[in-house]
Amino acid sequence: MNTLQNRHEILFLYDVSWANPNGDPMDENKPRVDEETGINIVTDVRLKRTVRDTLMELGHEVFLREERTEDGNRKTKEDIMAYYDNDPKKVLERCVDIRLFGGTFAIKGDDQNAFSLTGPVQFKFGTSLHRVKVELIKGTSIMPSAADKRQGTFTEVYVVPYSLLAFYGVANEKAAEATHLTEDDLDAMFKALWVGHKAGTDVITRSKFGHEPRLLVDIVYKPDALTHIGELNKLVAFRSEKADEAIRDISEGVLDLSGLAEKVAKYKDKIEKVRVLVSDRVRVAPAVEAVFAEIPVEPFPWSDET
Repeated sequence: MNTLQNRHEILFLYDVSWANPNGDPMDENKPRVDEETGINIVTDVRLKRTVRDTLMELGHEVFLREERTEDGNRKTKEDIMAYYDNDPKKVLERCVDIRLFGGTFAIKGDDQNAFSLTGPVQFKFGTSLHRVKVELIKGTSIMPSAADKRQGTFTEVYVVPYSLLAFYGVANEKAAEATHLTEDDLDAMFKALWVGHKAGTDVITRSKFGHEPRLLVDIVYKPDALTHIGELNKLVAFRSEKADEAIRDISEGVLDLSGLAEKVAKYKDKIEKVRVLVSDRVRVAPAVEAVFAEIPVEPFPWSDET
């Protein structure tokens, strides 16, 4: 299949309920929150990890995966690279995550060197559409500690009661030439985004359980359109009568797409089509049809499977 011919702009929203969407290991694994604004932050690395793990669940081969040696140690990039005979071409041919996100590899040989590819698909950090409050949940474990075998140990976990997060990304058709990214690869990523935040094993842990995908938008530009809107995440808002920190569910507000609608209207001559998937629990205003008026709107090819 030919490489990607069109530029794509991506807007992905998901929410979490009583969970930790992305802990900071340098701060007691607390959810990442901007101290100045109270906005919840999730790194692009966290998002890509979910995508990679879900792609594997869906039967795709990925390069950045966790494997262990016979003695239980985690394999390094160099170990996994050896599996592909230290040949970057084999990695590109077989590993969809490298075609999507790029990567850097150390190639062993007489003259060891690094090989780097810029990924055609890039995401900014995800940010919540409202201020959040971090809660500390304390409990006990039935298993005793080594120090005191008579009683269970105390547990602590930091969570946010609710956070509606927005991610913005771009798939660049020029960079796709280097990694041979195809439309099928991109469709696989979109499916992994949605499924991975709904049923993927990567998010079925105590801290991650409670994630739900809410909105996925793929704006496909015409092949000759050397432009895009930019920062789609800043063109949507969540309107609720409740104070930000008191929001506990997606039903307690309306997803305002009016800012997106205004921008889309200015770029409509550059847009070939739009693909949209909305959770049935989300109220949007204006309606999706109005946001993308005069632009063909299609479903994702896998949307009936989710």
